Amino acid sequence: MKKILILDFGSQTTQLIARRIREQKVYCEIHPYSTPLDKIKAMAPAGIVLSGGPASVYDSDAPLSDPALFTLGLPILGICYGAQLMIQQLGGKVEKAEKREFGKADLSIEYTGGIFSGLESSPIHHQVWMSHGDRVEIAPVGFEATATSSHSPFAALRHKEKPFVAVQFHPEVAHTLIGTDILRNFIFGLCDCQPDWTMHSFIESTVAAIRNQVGTSKVICALSGGVDSSVTAALIHRAIGEQLTCIYVNNGLMRINETESILRFFKEKTRLKLIDIEATDFFLSELAGVVDPEIKRKRIGLGFIKIFEEEAKKLGEVNYLAQGTLYPDVIESVSFRGEAPIKSHHNVGGLPEIMQLELIEPLRELFKDEVRELGLELGLPEEAIYRQPFPGPGLGIRIMGEVTLTRLEILRQADVIVLEEMKKSGWYRKVWQSFAVLLPIQTVGVMGDGRTYENVIALRAVDSKDAMTADWSKLPYELLGSISSRIINEVRGVNRVVFDISSKPPATIEWE
Repeated sequence: MKKILILDFGSQTTQLIARRIREQKVYCEIHPYSTPLDKIKAMAPAGIVLSGGPASVYDSDAPLSDPALFTLGLPILGICYGAQLMIQQLGGKVEKAEKREFGKADLSIEYTGGIFSGLESSPIHHQVWMSHGDRVEIAPVGFEATATSSHSPFAALRHKEKPFVAVQFHPEVAHTLIGTDILRNFIFGLCDCQPDWTMHSFIESTVAAIRNQVGTSKVICALSGGVDSSVTAALIHRAIGEQLTCIYVNNGLMRINETESILRFFKEKTRLKLIDIEATDFFLSELAGVVDPEIKRKRIGLGFIKIFEEEAKKLGEVNYLAQGTLYPDVIESVSFRGEAPIKSHHNVGGLPEIMQLELIEPLRELFKDEVRELGLELGLPEEAIYRQPFPGPGLGIRIMGEVTLTRLEILRQADVIVLEEMKKSGWYRKVWQSFAVLLPIQTVGVMGDGRTYENVIALRAVDSKDAMTADWSKLPYELLGSISSRIINEVRGVNRVVFDISSKPPATIEWE
């Protein structure tokens, strides 16, 4: 199966490139722009995409990939910064534009071959999305302009003999109306890929890989009851059957009745071997006095590993720990150009170095919607697949500041009201995620003609496809009013409710 390699230069839409390619049933992976040439050769990609990024290619500290990329004989598509880097490294000239282009622009196609095959040429204009302050001034030898815009004489270029193409705009975003056509022409035309990456083929290859890796060894699976761990368990169970033991840990940071519901579901609806561990006191003691969100996440993650290793010893010779790490977890936990990662995920950052068990992460390269598709293909019921995402650290990262039993009880009561009202109104399945957050502040209020000074709950609801980008959900005022009224009236210690209208980016979905 052929794959496309995406080299990331820090664009906020790099993950969208991967999604658009996978939508064509072609496998692709994102790797840092600094990935060594030998590693790229070993991955044997059918083609390479150079992503956009915030830098300028002429900056002294500009991120640069190895120029020997262009000696591999592979088709290469440069997007925005990636296009400018290609042009500069091959002998052209890029300079700051007199007039920057941001937002919608009209593209005139001059060459209707290659990535523009099947598209109408000038004078027809095509809407594309620009986001740049630099432009190509001189094309390298062998290159020619294939499209222009009002401020870019080289809005797209191609090498006349080699499979190198560059576009100044972003084909991966929805505002570029011909973006899917361009990416399809690149992956099927220039790269000669086939649409053979399906969930059925993924299951076959992954099951074989798990059997090969595990052999006759035993595996434990961290089972939270969420979509990711449930699908992970089902996939590994298909591969190795009774060699798998699932472990559910109640860390004391779950919702009301969540633990009972999860255990009942897996014991009644699946054939998985399941051990449940009560560890509320342990985790609350680990979190006592902690307010920094990164420390919270790491202590919770390390706590899980400690418990898993202790349980593994009771089972005899266990060599592997399986968990439901997804691609967004990996991406957010990786630093870019030495900068701090967005946030550490309990199932990514640093765990392999401190534990004795070897990790199995069969979903590590999948987005959430792909995991749901996989779960249905594996035969899991919709009630397990279409639950809204719930973070591994639980309510611990929805309580801003210190986690205590009192603050947990306040958030649990508010959380259950949010879920009840979302389901009753029919909005639960319409949004990606909806939840309550307990803020570390108190405000003045009036109840029963008396002054109150109590807690604030923030409501968060977002629309998304993969958790890499998200927009705040436009919930009806009546629904917001019902949620607010119930929380203030039914949850002691809360006198104010606010609604979060931030998108991702710049915010993240979870508050911590």
